[in-house]
Formats: sequence, C-alpha cells, structure tokens
Amino acid sequence: MYRFLFSSKWLGYLLLAAIFATGCVFLGRWQMDRRAETLAEIQRVTSNYSATPISFPEARDQFRQLDPAREWTQVELRGSYDAAGQRIVRNRPLNGQPGYEVVVPFRLASGETVVIDRGWLPIGNNNPGRPDSIPAPPSGQVTAVVRLKHGEPSLQRGAPEGQLASIDLPAYSAELGYPLLTGAYGQLASETPPAAEMPQPFPMPSVEEGTHLSYSLQWFAFGILMFVGFGYAARQQARNAALDAEATGAAGDHGHAAAAARRRPAAARKRKRATAEEEEDAILDAQGY
Repeated sequence: MYRFLFSSKWLGYLLLAAIFATGCVFLGRWQMDRRAETLAEIQRVTSNYSATPISFPEARDQFRQLDPAREWTQVELRGSYDAAGQRIVRNRPLNGQPGYEVVVPFRLASGETVVIDRGWLPIGNNNPGRPDSIPAPPSGQVTAVVRLKHGEPSLQRGAPEGQLASIDLPAYSAELGYPLLTGAYGQLASETPPAAEMPQPFPMPSVEEGTHLSYSLQWFAFGILMFVGFGYAARQQARNAALDAEATGAAGDHGHAAAAARRRPAAARKRKRATAEEEEDAILDAQGY
C-alpha cells in the first residue's frame, strides 16, 4: 500500500521535510543558547549589582582583565577626576531616545587611572551633534562607587573633537597621552561629594528572561509538524490509491455481469427450440388426430 513512498517524488518530499526539520532544530538550539546567555547575565546582575562594594586593591586585577562572572561588581574608588580628559560617547540610546554617555578619567591615590562612565545625556536642541550642556564632575577628592563593565571594541570610525565613537579604552588612553587600566571601566553608582548637576543615571539591567524558551519550543514543534504533515499526506495518498483500486474492481465486475446477461437470452432460445417429436405432435393436433 505504501510502496509509492520509495518513488523519487516521495523521497524528494521526505528529503525536503528532513532539511526543513534540521533548520528548525538549528534555530531552536540557537534560541536555547541565547536563553543560556540571558540567564547567565541575569545571574551576574542579581549576584553583583547590589552586593557590598569591594575595595580597589581587591578589584585591581579586574580592571586589568575583567572576569565575565565579575561584571556589575561594585567597587569603591577614592581619587579625583581629570575633568580635562572628559569625553562624550556618541550614539548611546536610552529607552528609545538618542543621546550620549559621559566618560571621565579617575586618578586613584595609588597613581593608577581608571575610566568612569558618569551617566547619560540626551541630544541637544541648541547644538546639533552635542548635548546642550555637559555637567562637570566634582573637583577635589571624591569617593565613587562604580560597577565593573567590559570595555568596548573599536568601531573603526572617527568622532568629532571631545567625543568618542565607543568606550574603546586603549584608544582613549592613546588620545589622553597617559596610561589607563584598560581591562574594564566603571559605571557610576554614586559619588561623594555629589556634583551639583549630574547626567542621568543608568537604569538597572533587565532581569527578564524574555521569549527565547517559547521561540525555541516553537521551532522544535515546527520541525515535528513537518513530519506529521508528511505522514498525513502519505496516508491520504494511500487511501486514494485504495479507493481507485476498489472503483476499478467494481467496474470490472459490472462488465462481466453485463456480458453474462447478454449471453443468457441466446442460450435460453437454444433451450426452447422444439424437438422432432414435439413438431410431429403439433402436426397431428392440427389435422384433428
């Protein structure tokens, strides 16, 4: 009944179904990988974001090369801002609004210098391509609590004077003309004494898992449904072939019956032909004998 499945046409259908299902499995696993990355980020945020700040000596190695598991760790720094080295970073949207981030070198009492991202500013209304105003950092000795973040790659494009295309720490150091710790920078959480005017602080990163799991399950389901559809189509083909065979057989039986019916009257006529004795009796009856 299902021998047609070995035909080239149906083997081609099966191959297409297998290719489609393989693609669905690949996309489903890709969504699962993205979910794993999201869960790891959520774990980092929940573990480090609001934890008790550690001192700079404890975090020095992280500023040289940040362990991904230590991202968002709070660190307490003491030193002073280098206001002359302040820059704004271009193309930094926040909540769907375009703007900038303000980065400033922070020289520690140990003589080392790290970069602090002090917050976000909207695009300006009066000066195209710049914020309307950039708040100055506090002068003198400052105690800042920052959260560790990875530096960013170079975008291989320039920026106007006083601006950066990305938080590319080695390039920023070369522009300043003095060394920075380039393994990480700090995103400002608080500073004492506070400045009279501050950029907008950053919101806490999202700890929502998102839709990666549901998308993954959907892709796996699509792959299974492809084979279900193939099986349904094969069953329908087999049923149609069986119905055609029954119809052909019924037509053949009807033809045989009609031929037999045509043969029966002739046989009957042969059986009704009078015998010689019957003919003589009929002649005698007609003469009155």
